[in-house]
Amino acid sequence: MNFPGLSFIGVLAFIVALLFSVMVHEAGHYLTAKKFHMKVTEFFLGFGKRIWSFQRGETEFGIKAIPAGGYCRISGMSVNEEMTDQDKGRAFYLASVPKRLIVLGAGSFLHFVLGFLILVLLLSGVGVTTVTNKIGEVVPCLLSSSSGISDSECTANSEPSPAKIAGLFAGDEIVAIDGKEHVNWTDAVAKIRASGNREIIFSVLRNGEKLELAITPALRILDGKEIGYIGVINKLGTHKDAPIKAIVNSARITKDLLVNSVTSLISLPARIPALVRQTFGNEKRDAQGLVGVVGVARVSAQTASDPNLASREKIATFLIIIASLNIFVGVFNLLPLLPLDGGHMAIAIVDGFRRLSARRRKVSAPSPIDLEKMLPLTLAVFAVLAVLSLLLLAADIFNPINLN
Repeated sequence: MNFPGLSFIGVLAFIVALLFSVMVHEAGHYLTAKKFHMKVTEFFLGFGKRIWSFQRGETEFGIKAIPAGGYCRISGMSVNEEMTDQDKGRAFYLASVPKRLIVLGAGSFLHFVLGFLILVLLLSGVGVTTVTNKIGEVVPCLLSSSSGISDSECTANSEPSPAKIAGLFAGDEIVAIDGKEHVNWTDAVAKIRASGNREIIFSVLRNGEKLELAITPALRILDGKEIGYIGVINKLGTHKDAPIKAIVNSARITKDLLVNSVTSLISLPARIPALVRQTFGNEKRDAQGLVGVVGVARVSAQTASDPNLASREKIATFLIIIASLNIFVGVFNLLPLLPLDGGHMAIAIVDGFRRLSARRRKVSAPSPIDLEKMLPLTLAVFAVLAVLSLLLLAADIFNPINLN
């Protein structure tokens, strides 16, 4: 069943979150530039024709017609920019290299901070759906394969499962294994899998009474490896971390997303041929492949209209999408390519080395690098990014990624 209203809400929520992320990014540039007494003349959300604006101090804030990003105009980004005698000393290119790097990197830094805070909200406030320690079903026999869980696979000659033999029941809560508590069932599974044919003691809570049951996991083959198996299917539930633990886990997840973002960017060129085939050929779209903004918006819409997800699960999925997107965009903006922030940072670093070399040689400092002379390179990078964006747009329209 389709829910067009909810799909629209999903897309709208994604657009609002994306524009908010843009504002946070530009706020990083604005706040650090003002901190270092640079002149900021404009802070706009969107491009094109001015729709609404107001003046506050020397900065004009407002909204423009095309909601495709935003910008913060800092005076003196180019050595050729005309500035009044009063403001010349506040030009961006005259600032020290560390200050320039802080201003340029502040946007990406706030993307990382925003992604981290969203994860903290997810883990401590909304919660995540996870496998709990409470048993939902006891598999009556040892199954021949790891894929089936149906009673129909059991016959009169089937060997009972270790859980069945030990007397575990649906509703039992496993609180410890060999005396060690496992709040995370994933850790308990690792313990069970490593204990094939070796007796372990399960501490079980049943109707308020704590029981000690000795169980010897049977061996079965999974992905070519022998693992321990007792034959239980645990219930799903909502898990929320305590505030401190949420911060620690969010930091770990942020680190993982940073690493994954870097890995994705490194592998991006190699994935483009497959994307072309999936867009214009008959190949199925790779759900783990490249996806554009339209594709992410579509996933948000699918999530919002999915009748199989509870409201909390929809919110949780949306939050992880936005957190991941912020961290990826933060990494992407640090690529040492003009016109990205990372490209300007690379220019600032080169300027710093040139100044340092001049001081060591006791000669006059060279003039700052003229960005306008690098316009052909900037346009070439922009053209490549534009072509990639159009390819992703075509892929998201003609062969979109569908969630299962």
